Amino acid sequence: MPNITYIDAHGESRTVEGEVGATVMETAVRNEIPGIEAECGGACACATCHVYVDEAWMEKVGQPEPMEEDMLDFAFDVRPNSRLSCQIRIREELDGLVVRTPERQG
Repeated sequence: MPNITYIDAHGESRTVEGEVGATVMETAVRNEIPGIEAECGGACACATCHVYVDEAWMEKVGQPEPMEEDMLDFAFDVRPNSRLSCQIRIREELDGLVVRTPERQG
């Protein structure tokens, strides 16, 4: 199972195992990762699972689809490496992925 590392706004790091096929958001919720609210449950209908993908992983994770880009307009402190974690599906090649949560969601 791929490992995903979540780093919160205070620099605290948590590494958990993610199931292939699940999303980064589902994995965060399942493991009670702080900073991921996921109010819409992964329907890409809010921006409360916003994360910053570590620059080294941007190419493997890929760019957001237009619907995700529209939802990112509602996120706090959007950056070029911003993604909604409900839209990042875990694959074996994402083993070691590092994402950071913003200071606040929405």
